[in-house]
Amino acid sequence: MSTSSRAFSTAQVQAGFTPGVAENTAIPSIHQSNAFEFTSLTHARDLFALRRDGNIYSRAANPTVLVFERRVTELEGGIAAAGVASGQAAVAVALLALAKQGEHIVAARQLYGGTVDLLADTFPDWGIEVTFVDQDDPDAWAAAVRPTTRALFAESVTNPIAQVLDMRSVAAVAHSAGVPLVIDATVATPYLQRAKDFGADIVVHSATKFLGGHGTSLGGVVIDLGTFDFSAEPARWPQLNEEYARVRGASLVERFGATGSPYISLVKTKYVHDLGPSLSAFNAFQLLQGIETLDLRMDRHSANALKVAQFLESHPAVAAVHHPGLESSPWNHLTSEYLARGAASVFAFDLHAPADPEAAFGAVEAFISELEVIRLVANIGDARSLVAHPASMTHSHMSTEQLSEARISWATVRLSIGIEDAGDLIADLDRALSTVPLTHIAARAAHH
Repeated sequence: MSTSSRAFSTAQVQAGFTPGVAENTAIPSIHQSNAFEFTSLTHARDLFALRRDGNIYSRAANPTVLVFERRVTELEGGIAAAGVASGQAAVAVALLALAKQGEHIVAARQLYGGTVDLLADTFPDWGIEVTFVDQDDPDAWAAAVRPTTRALFAESVTNPIAQVLDMRSVAAVAHSAGVPLVIDATVATPYLQRAKDFGADIVVHSATKFLGGHGTSLGGVVIDLGTFDFSAEPARWPQLNEEYARVRGASLVERFGATGSPYISLVKTKYVHDLGPSLSAFNAFQLLQGIETLDLRMDRHSANALKVAQFLESHPAVAAVHHPGLESSPWNHLTSEYLARGAASVFAFDLHAPADPEAAFGAVEAFISELEVIRLVANIGDARSLVAHPASMTHSHMSTEQLSEARISWATVRLSIGIEDAGDLIADLDRALSTVPLTHIAARAAHH
């Protein structure tokens, strides 16, 4: 049938488009399609059996998402990646592919509040135990390891206190135990720190943050750095070494071990496929636009943040500044080793405020209400400078003990410093800090 003889209702659906015809676009295209046409039934069968690589359905794979995955993989020096719908999804699927019911994870206490919720509340519901340790204590990491431990997990630079992980020491514990070190590198980004260089095996990012950089699109990514051999102890990793029903007649190690990543194949074909935390083509496109200027933005973010931190450290209304670039920081010595290109721009400071939580909340609220350039937003890594109150916002589900272990008080204020003029940011903070009652400052000074 010629195209000219097709009925109007057929033409309005199909005219003008030939599946599989590539256009010579200069930038990655948005492949805004739920599904993809097969050349034959044999072609479809081979794709579903994982005998051939290709596109089936955008829940598990999409050409635009694939470009995003390949780009982040190269930036991290990895071998493969899985793009997902959010950073939270990235942490979840990365760890679910390693630990199942009856198994165990050791994690740092100093984590983003949503990650603590996942590990302390949801994972136990699924029979996965998690032990939290002080990330600065190598002995605590080692003591927490069990025969059932399947991963060690930490943030390379913590949110919000900006503690710098001694990654080499934690990696040594993980590898001695025969398990991978999984690092959330959201705050550091692969520009400020490539975790592979310091012993990490798997990296996750909330691409929503610095990778995208403009506060427009959610996304996450899991990267296999190719440094952990899952075939060395097959009995410990049956999900990768035993026959995989979705491959039929082979394990993921046998199918993908020589040419790809068995681990990422499991993340995609089971956890992303079954649970559905898919990264959309449009969001992948937006994140790719952000990545193109990552180094330029991170240089500005880092330089601005250090200037702001230095100003805050000298202000009488500020009790403490938690920025690893300051000489006063207990993690300053790790900054030169792990963050040679610049310290992170997400950090926190404590106001001089009453010890009572409600009174401290009132002081922080009064301060934040005076800010005009820095915006009250529950996000980080935006081109714009953002402020948040962890105890009542991002870490509000944590207990008093958990907050204390993470060094967060009700007087703690988180900043994510953007790429605006540093002078404008400092002037904004200076004006707002003038609202902190001098009685609080005097009382704290007398107490100390």
